[in-house]
Amino acid sequence: MIRRRNPETQLQIAVAKHIRARGVRGLVWFHPANGGYRTKAEASIFKAMGVRAGVSDLVLFHAGRFFCLELKAKGGRASEDQMAFISEADAAGAYTALAEGLDAALATLEAWGLLRPSVTMKNILNRLESAS
Repeated sequence: MIRRRNPETQLQIAVAKHIRARGVRGLVWFHPANGGYRTKAEASIFKAMGVRAGVSDLVLFHAGRFFCLELKAKGGRASEDQMAFISEADAAGAYTALAEGLDAALATLEAWGLLRPSVTMKNILNRLESAS
């Protein structure tokens, strides 16, 4: 039996593919694998080791800066733990965002300077520069 991936898993994979293909030089990033089923014993051990609920889907570092991006599929909502983490990371000086859907996630990563523009985006930028 093949399980269908949930929409957030598909979004996470798509964003990761873009980062691998278009990430700027020197970008360090990861997805904290906090989700998934755990037995009570495993959950207790992980909690004791410092795993915490609500950590953003992507944690990124570049040029001495720290970024946290929470990804949501269309219509998805952040949990209280996720909003608390975003708030704490923001207070600590991180660039933070909650992006709904692939376009918003990629636009955020591009605005932060973490993705090289796509060919399509380069064409749009060139047209805008030519028009001015």
